[in-house]
Amino acid sequence: MSSRIPPLLEPYLALPPEASLILLTSVLGASSNWLVLRFLHSTLIRPEPLSESPREDDAKLVLVSFMRDFAFWKENGRRLGLDLEKFASKKRFAFVDGLTGLFLPKISAVRSEENTLCSPEFAAVSREIQRAIQGLKDTDESNIVLVIDQLDLLLAVGGGQIGAVNLGEMLMGLREEAHSTILSISADYPLVSANQTPLEKDHAALVLNISHEADFIMSLRLLDTGTAKDVSGVLRVTVGDSIEQVSQGIQRRTEEKELLYFVGGDGGVKVFERGQ
Repeated sequence: MSSRIPPLLEPYLALPPEASLILLTSVLGASSNWLVLRFLHSTLIRPEPLSESPREDDAKLVLVSFMRDFAFWKENGRRLGLDLEKFASKKRFAFVDGLTGLFLPKISAVRSEENTLCSPEFAAVSREIQRAIQGLKDTDESNIVLVIDQLDLLLAVGGGQIGAVNLGEMLMGLREEAHSTILSISADYPLVSANQTPLEKDHAALVLNISHEADFIMSLRLLDTGTAKDVSGVLRVTVGDSIEQVSQGIQRRTEEKELLYFVGGDGGVKVFERGQ
């Protein structure tokens, strides 16, 4: 695997098993952007095959982002040698924009060739994501990995019409369409512990429900002791409840660990164990 992927993360970024769910959680100041980008890189960029015929382990990827537009992912992907436009032209990558058109008038929100959400209603969201998945399925039978960045935004913009139960049902339907699913959501303490407002209750329920369903969880947080010039935060890998139902091989791959990481100004990332 490419050296752009930190060696300690390689076992966790490999193509997930069929029907698996991976949860990435982040907090304010410890974003999951860099981790999502490494999942994209690991899925789309693989060693070149000896023949031109598609390999069984080739995968396609649908990225749904509710907090960042395509320009963000394109620019930061380029720093990793990941040309998302090239993969899109080859029908190996599709992007669903959940940010740009969500609150704009439909007439100016989207061009016909783009996958852009124009309504926060979960039925419309589900329909657009499924359309993007189907667009990649139409070319061949390669595995499709679904990555949803900041799904929890829908709870905040739904105006009480979207709750944890609605999102859970939508997610279940989307998972049936994909080989595996990777979710990134916020897990800041006020959102998961206060439980005073309807939003806080829904957010806590969503995080808890997905955590129980996930095969493993990669949680990002800041250092408990404060800031450090050579450490951006802590990455903890936790095996989920559903891992008990899968093979021993997957259990070995998802060894529980707590690591430190540093995100450089050029987008490069170092991941290391404490004391290194």
